Amino acid sequence: MSASTGISLKIMATLSSTLMLACVKGLEGALPVGEVIFFRSLVGVMPLLVWLTFQGGIIQGIKTRNVKGHIGRGLAGTCSMYLSYLSLIYISLTDATAINYAAPLFTVLLAAIVLREKVRLNRWLSVAAGFAGIVIMLSGHLSLSGPPRLTVASLASSVGVLLALLSALCTAGALIQIRYLSGKEKPGAIAFWFTAMTGATSLLTLPFGWRLPQGEQLLLLLGCGLCGGLTQILLTLSLRYADASLLAPFDYSSLLWSVIIGLIFLGTLPEKLTLIGASLVAFAGIYAVLSERRQRRRAAALALTARSETADLTPD
Repeated sequence: MSASTGISLKIMATLSSTLMLACVKGLEGALPVGEVIFFRSLVGVMPLLVWLTFQGGIIQGIKTRNVKGHIGRGLAGTCSMYLSYLSLIYISLTDATAINYAAPLFTVLLAAIVLREKVRLNRWLSVAAGFAGIVIMLSGHLSLSGPPRLTVASLASSVGVLLALLSALCTAGALIQIRYLSGKEKPGAIAFWFTAMTGATSLLTLPFGWRLPQGEQLLLLLGCGLCGGLTQILLTLSLRYADASLLAPFDYSSLLWSVIIGLIFLGTLPEKLTLIGASLVAFAGIYAVLSERRQRRRAAALALTARSETADLTPD
């Protein structure tokens, strides 16, 4: 198998993730977000456990030595999920997907501030272009291009946008934690403990309006959980066949899936400004990834040349 297998798995993962969000959107806020997260975790852990069984055993797959790291990743990821699901009550699937593209931009900022990572100029330029795209997307919701119009619809849209942005910020925090954990923990352990933590914390909302799901609601909850679990598996498998830097640009295929799913199943079309802004963010992100890959290859080539020259100068 080749890198094309990894790319295919990555694209399937973005489709599965978008279908999960579409199921949440289809609930239209009829059930409390905490209850939705509980079912997503409960159902989602099942395919994950089956997969871990075939990967050498559940116990070996979820064994961890870094409980604090998983707690930090779990808290950030749970907050991100809660805010993301809540935003879908107020804005469209495509808008929520596009605004979440701010997460990698926030990740660069957090990496520079928290981890003290050195960020090159081209990366800062891509971040600036990405945030420009975010502003373009938000202009349609926040009336940035004209006098403010305070209506119930505009207020709801603004709330949804704010929730989606906060979700992206929490996602960035989770990505920083995953970067820290990935060198020490197995992917299965990271996925399992995140799912377990979201399920456990969602139970804290049990007294706040949980109700027994009916008919279509139950199907949507099952779909949400299954797609969530499948997404975790597909993402892990994709990294077996291709480097993360090669797969990263295909994260943006979720915009295409959200447009198609929104049109077919939800009957919605994205606004022009959303597509323009999201495209700018996507191009900025892809440019950053490709630029990083070029620099890594150049550094590797220079290191190889230096070793060759050293070997030539070493006397026999």
